[in-house]
Amino acid sequence: MHIVTIEGVPYDWLKQLQEIHAHVFDGTNLPLEKLESKEGLICLLAVENEKVIGFKLGYTHPDGVFYSWLGGVHETQRGQGIASQLMRRQHEHLQTLSFKKVRTYGRNERKAMLITNLKHGFDIVSTFVDHKGRHKIVFEKNIGIGVLS
Repeated sequence: MHIVTIEGVPYDWLKQLQEIHAHVFDGTNLPLEKLESKEGLICLLAVENEKVIGFKLGYTHPDGVFYSWLGGVHETQRGQGIASQLMRRQHEHLQTLSFKKVRTYGRNERKAMLITNLKHGFDIVSTFVDHKGRHKIVFEKNIGIGVLS
């Protein structure tokens, strides 16, 4: 397995990205227009035998913090540390772009991701209820030089 890092929309991998997104998020569509609307989009893809088995997407939030937006691993590949590898690689890449902080949101229903965030040094900084009525947990992590774990 190797990780491909793409700044911007991963047009060459778009179909596979959309397929893995639908797999991870119960058939939910990831429209091209949504990807194209994200300023500073960074896409990491876990690829095995030219097939995307995991992904991590994020973009620059208007407050200058990098927002780690979406990610997941195909259910047949879970439990192998792929999500952790994607997260570490994302944070390393963000350091090269001089980001100091990364933020993500989690939901209680996705406990594995909550645990992964905590294991990788994220702090819970707040909670809120989104426009769909879902309770969200806000995680943040400092990623400046010397603080990456």
